[in-house]
Amino acid sequence: MVKYFLFIATLSFLSLKAQSISDSAKIISYEEKLILRINFDTNIEDFVASFKNSDKDFHIRLSINNKIRTSFSIDYKIISAALSFTPDFIPGNDDNDLKGKSSYTDFRFRFFPDQIIQTLGYRNVKGFYLDNMEDFFPDWQKGKDPYFQFPNLKIQTFSGSTSYVFNKDFSLKSILYQREWQNYSSGSLIPEIEYDLSLFKNKIDEVRTKETQLNLGFNLGYHYNWVIQKKVNIAPYFFTGIGRKWTSYKADIQNFPAERNNYWVGKAGAGIHLGYNSETFFSGIKLNLNSSYYREDSSSEITNTNVFGLIYFGYRFPPPKILKRNYDNVKKKVPSYKL
Repeated sequence: MVKYFLFIATLSFLSLKAQSISDSAKIISYEEKLILRINFDTNIEDFVASFKNSDKDFHIRLSINNKIRTSFSIDYKIISAALSFTPDFIPGNDDNDLKGKSSYTDFRFRFFPDQIIQTLGYRNVKGFYLDNMEDFFPDWQKGKDPYFQFPNLKIQTFSGSTSYVFNKDFSLKSILYQREWQNYSSGSLIPEIEYDLSLFKNKIDEVRTKETQLNLGFNLGYHYNWVIQKKVNIAPYFFTGIGRKWTSYKADIQNFPAERNNYWVGKAGAGIHLGYNSETFFSGIKLNLNSSYYREDSSSEITNTNVFGLIYFGYRFPPPKILKRNYDNVKKKVPSYKL
């Protein structure tokens, strides 16, 4: 009996010891490294309004003139700086004369207190064109004739979301920022509450219009980080959600009352990330697709689709002594803030 007890106790100790070693090596942190990276990304966004009538269904597809953007960034802990530009020599970046000029700004900040992910964001999109010209003008020729443009159509969004990662051994940082690397395959269910305020503004023939949208939703997603080799991973994810949208529309016309409505909204999305990682060099490809849908009435519906693609290359190395020293000095002076 004593031998049996000692045998079980020894196995338990070895198992706990192995588990402790395994846990400590599951995720590698690069928070102490300085990170330089170059990104090539593009963002495709469109709004499709579909209308049904007794004669024929028709659609209006408004899109932004997406470009391939290049950016250089430098990161050290919470310090981050980036420079972005759009080279004209890249194919597709020089068609403003046909599609008009679009601007796209997207800032997003994420905080990771324990297993909670808090996200705050701001997005500003301006300049759209009618993508399905051939549906309205049969003689229109793609690549030769200009699109009908909405240069003053502008969308501003102030957003936030609160998520929870159920699996503490799953590292979302390794996929989003490459500040960590996950050594073993792992996934997690991630529920999310999201909220945003969007302002749609336009001006046509001196008439200004404005629509305010308030959105509140719940999403349920699953992320998986599949480490297929020691330095290579594939990380797919998908989510689905439901929410409520409250709208208020007002045109700058005399005696035109504000129109207020609310709708149920369905959302879905998926994405995949392929990455390579070493102690110093890393690179990867990302592709994300998000879509939302709601009915305005029995004969009309709105779909918003966003496709984001990214190719990146990066390099990590120890920070210069002067940077580390100054950062540590600031950290000592602000002890209440976790830098």
